[in-house]
Amino acid sequence: MLDLVADATAGAKLQGAIHQRLAGAWGHDPDGSVADLIRRTLVLLADHELNASTFAARVTASTGASLAAAVLSGLAALSGPRHGGMGAMVRDLATEAAISGVSAVVAARLARGDPLPGFGHPLYPKGDIRAKVILGAIDVPVIFAEIAAAAGDAGQGEPNVDLALAAVCAAHALPEGAPFLLFATARTAGWVAHAIEQGRDGRLIRPRARYVGPEPRAGD
Repeated sequence: MLDLVADATAGAKLQGAIHQRLAGAWGHDPDGSVADLIRRTLVLLADHELNASTFAARVTASTGASLAAAVLSGLAALSGPRHGGMGAMVRDLATEAAISGVSAVVAARLARGDPLPGFGHPLYPKGDIRAKVILGAIDVPVIFAEIAAAAGDAGQGEPNVDLALAAVCAAHALPEGAPFLLFATARTAGWVAHAIEQGRDGRLIRPRARYVGPEPRAGD
């Protein structure tokens, strides 16, 4: 299953470890520094507790559905703009900032009450360690460094892994969709592990719901 996703990401059936395949498909030395950076990124993104996509994969696996179905459920959840699609939003922010100026774009978004993609994470009030590792391993493109500085000055917190993904892809001229592709490939390993574990558990995941609306009126 992981091989199938890696082949789809690379756009070809290649040999070697997944990070080597992706590096080669994207125009880099399979044994070079960019390949190693892809490897680190895949490892850091492989699992992250019961986030939305992993929970979706586990729910599907709990019904007795196939491993492929569980991975497809994970991919469907990951495709949302507030999950795996966040990397594209960070890229769009960087493009807009490069045209209109970092300070102006950040200020305008915050004035409208729009969230600033790529910053803050509820699990990491002191900063996303995954982002720190990735950003610490590259020469951060100037536009991303300036956005991070402006966001920090505006009280938006530290960069999260979504900004780090966009930055590493920009730094090494990876394809436009690479942030999502790296995320999906890495997380597939985690989904597969969760699905296998859930299948061995043998129990259906079935949360309960409680009505919290207005009380019915007498006579209704």
